[in-house]
Amino acid sequence: MNRRGVERTSPLVLAGSAVALALVVLPLVGLLTRVRWSTLAEDLTSRAALDALRLSLMCSLLAAAISVVAGTPLAWLLARGRGRGRSLLRGLVLLPMVLPPVVGGVALLSAFSLRSPIGGWLHDTFGLQLTFSTAGAVLAEAFVALPFFVVTLEGALRSLDPGLEEDAASLGAGRAMAARRVVLPLVAPAAASGAVLAWARALGEFGATVTFAGNVEGRTRTLPLAVALLLESDRDAAVALSLVLVAVSLVVIVALRGRWAVRR
Repeated sequence: MNRRGVERTSPLVLAGSAVALALVVLPLVGLLTRVRWSTLAEDLTSRAALDALRLSLMCSLLAAAISVVAGTPLAWLLARGRGRGRSLLRGLVLLPMVLPPVVGGVALLSAFSLRSPIGGWLHDTFGLQLTFSTAGAVLAEAFVALPFFVVTLEGALRSLDPGLEEDAASLGAGRAMAARRVVLPLVAPAAASGAVLAWARALGEFGATVTFAGNVEGRTRTLPLAVALLLESDRDAAVALSLVLVAVSLVVIVALRGRWAVRR
């Protein structure tokens, strides 16, 4: 008996899909039409653009590193820990993913400004001021990037067969050795994907950074902040930098597609 290779799709589904696709594609097409290709190289190599790019790369890479170092034990705790508080802890960890970025910036100000107990102590003891500083920009980016690494690694840890660790234990390996020799190598690809996601999120961070660290040239003016500023003075340069961020995001999505695609 012959079967159709492709099922007929409802016109209503096609119409809804077209509307949804238009919401995503049309703004990107609009951006491409606004790019002045003849001066693109000049716009991307201007001093302001290069300073913003350098600062963005430095801050986002540091934020991603913080996410990996701090997020690995946290993901392990969420995946393997016991107790009723895990759901609440997971909710707190993932909150920056849905929290309005400017609210995250206000929260960071409340916790780490010079008027706060922690911020005042850091300044008095170590001379460290997080507000309006590069360190503050890194902290703001890590705040929004950390959940992306944690949720990716936690999912990988949860998907592992617990029997693998039991087998390692039966061969005389302790919990630490089993984690180092068995678990971590198996989740390394997921950890790498989570780190890339965290980096991409940190690279595109705007609201928390400008609220907490400000928009100081050479110290906190990352690419998104430079785009917002250049929209008022040099729209062509702003569009060029926006194109860079879109390209980076697209590359990350395509590169990690295999981690998200549903397999049949």
